[in-house]
Amino acid sequence: MLISVVFVMVLGLSATLQAAEKGENPAAPTLKPNVAGETEKLAKEAQNPVAKLISVPFQNNFNFNTGPLRQTQYVLNLQPVIPFSITDDWNLITRTIAPFIYMPKLYNGKTQRISPRRLEALGINPGHALFRSTPPAGDEFGLGDITFTAFFSPAKSEGFLWGVGPAVVLPSATDPRLLGTGKWSLGPAAVALYSGKKVVAGALFNNVWSVAGDPDRKNVSQMTLQPFFNYNFKDGWYLCSSPLITANWNASKAQDVWVLPLGGGLGKLFHAGKLPVNTQLTAYYNVARPREAADWQLRFQLQLLFPK
Repeated sequence: MLISVVFVMVLGLSATLQAAEKGENPAAPTLKPNVAGETEKLAKEAQNPVAKLISVPFQNNFNFNTGPLRQTQYVLNLQPVIPFSITDDWNLITRTIAPFIYMPKLYNGKTQRISPRRLEALGINPGHALFRSTPPAGDEFGLGDITFTAFFSPAKSEGFLWGVGPAVVLPSATDPRLLGTGKWSLGPAAVALYSGKKVVAGALFNNVWSVAGDPDRKNVSQMTLQPFFNYNFKDGWYLCSSPLITANWNASKAQDVWVLPLGGGLGKLFHAGKLPVNTQLTAYYNVARPREAADWQLRFQLQLLFPK
């Protein structure tokens, strides 16, 4: 099933690129690839979370050695970013993350079981009523919980940029036992960054708490912090690092609170016809993690850009 979904997405992406190249996409930019300095400028805008730039990233995450059987978990994050001009002085930047998750098997055979603590370390509530009759076997693919964030950001800032707003997590998982929290969650979100001649660096932050949802599920209190650093070269090439740090404040053991990755990689912006495409390949090692979480991750991102 996973292969089929990825194949359909690849076909859809190919059709989009072909349409853009033929000039059939009305949203396609008129930017010429050979304009000096424009590629480097656009690469920096793609690295800026509050830039006035429509973008659609497809972020592929391969989480290795996940769960008791140490298998590979796959997460495809579809992350459209859409800016709105509220006034001459303020922009509203909306950022949606829709995760499509493949959860590998959690145990082999009918006689093997997984302890409640190990389930909890995977973000699964062992006390859920569904587990009393059917233990979670894993090997499941579907939609996870969708996160929506809106940043209010000054429209005319240069150099140092920032934005603040709310973050909302929707209990949209297709399998509530394995792929989601079963809760509506809310909290504050913020972004701050510096954009210089070569460097774009800053951090995204949110902390959400559950406010409604399935009463059988464990309450949510989770922080997400994503520092990012980009150093830009000529022709759209750049070095990049954007580890996703999380803290589960409700974890029963202190050692299960943090996921702390370290790593980085390389990025490149190019043009498919008139359509700018930003790509990244990075790798991260989790120096701190719950027992059953992945120990390292490979991330490949393809980002379609639609500058105005």
